[in-house]
Amino acid sequence: MRVSRIGKTLSRLYVQVLIGIVAGVFVGHFYPDVGSQLKPLGDLFIKLIRMLLAPIIFASVVVGIARMSDLHEAGRVGVKAIVYFEIASSIALAVGLVIVDVIRPGSGMNIDAAHIDSSGIASYTHAAQQHGMLDFFMSIVPNSIVGAFANGDMLPIIFFSVLLAVAFAKLGPRTAPFVDMLDMLLQGMFGVVRIVMYVAPIGAFGGMAFTIARYGIGTLASFGQLMLCLYLTSVFFVVVVLGLVMRMSGLSLWKYLRYIKDEIFITLGTASTEAVLPQMLIKMEKLGCSRPVVGMVLPTGYTFNADGTAIYLTMASMFVAQALNIPLTIWDQLLLLGVMLLTSKGSAGVAGAGFVALAATLSSMHKIPVSGLVLLLGVDRFLNEARAVTNLIGNGVATIVVARWEGALDMNQARAMLDRNSDTSLDTLQAIDDTPTGRTAATDTLATPHTH
Repeated sequence: MRVSRIGKTLSRLYVQVLIGIVAGVFVGHFYPDVGSQLKPLGDLFIKLIRMLLAPIIFASVVVGIARMSDLHEAGRVGVKAIVYFEIASSIALAVGLVIVDVIRPGSGMNIDAAHIDSSGIASYTHAAQQHGMLDFFMSIVPNSIVGAFANGDMLPIIFFSVLLAVAFAKLGPRTAPFVDMLDMLLQGMFGVVRIVMYVAPIGAFGGMAFTIARYGIGTLASFGQLMLCLYLTSVFFVVVVLGLVMRMSGLSLWKYLRYIKDEIFITLGTASTEAVLPQMLIKMEKLGCSRPVVGMVLPTGYTFNADGTAIYLTMASMFVAQALNIPLTIWDQLLLLGVMLLTSKGSAGVAGAGFVALAATLSSMHKIPVSGLVLLLGVDRFLNEARAVTNLIGNGVATIVVARWEGALDMNQARAMLDRNSDTSLDTLQAIDDTPTGRTAATDTLATPHTH
């Protein structure tokens, strides 16, 4: 009996990923020469997921909107999502600013900016030059649809998908066969995701082994106060702010975190929320959120709703200012918040995007030298794990909130899924029933909103 119970536990994805993370830390610390060679394992897993993102996002958005009975519904969902994103990002920025002002993790370092070698951040500062708001809006419209799909550019793909879906919806029933074909393609992509997820523990192992081998556990001790500050602030934001939001939505935050524990551990190991976007699309639908809401809110949230990145931006910029003994007035800090509301957009779930957004923020401020980012290079990967997990949780909560707000969340189904005592994560990824259309009974009801 005990052997079978242990076997059942080890068969769960989040347990395997956690084992991979622990093993990666062990190998990276005690065998750094080996660990430094394991980065391709993590990169390969991310590439496997990224090759699926473009068709999954395209099919999800097109199928969801094309099957809406009212196009005004799509516009209403989009507006509500943007409103929520801005409110959540503003709160995250404010929380990070208040806590970093109180704890002041950079005070006492007394670093002279004139003696900082900024060559290590040249690539980030160059990327930050193309991170302005005009560049951001111009990047939404692709030069070529084929190019957007080939490069995996999320925003252009979403933009084109929405336009095509609206055109299909206006054409009416004639487009139904093509939409059904896209739905079948989507289910096939989810089947590929289930296959790819078998290598998730290996990807987490390789990513963590490389990180520890490259930067060392000693780096954690040197910047421990900043890391502790960011991690605790992220926990505070998730538990207090998102917990309150979930309670107002009528659901339990803790049960929701348990529901997506696989995705949390994979994100922790790979430092990328892109790695779990396909599974999150499935899980949000299984939770009772309508397909149109999931298809619009979740992928868009990866760009517009980066709560963890918002916390990171305020804390990292203030840490650099404190370390360089640069005083900032309350007006300077309010201006910093305003700039970050803009620069935090477009930092999709790729490792390093937050660092580019930070470089763009400091470049536009002219108050804190961009060269100060050198202080964060050694620990940015560890900081990225906290912000990626917070982004993941925040985007799932955003999808639930907008669905609830829109009356497109089946509360009975949501509570039933969250109340399950057994592990639901693997069941969710394998929950495509053997029906003629290849869809679950729950999914078949997602084309129209639920009213509760």
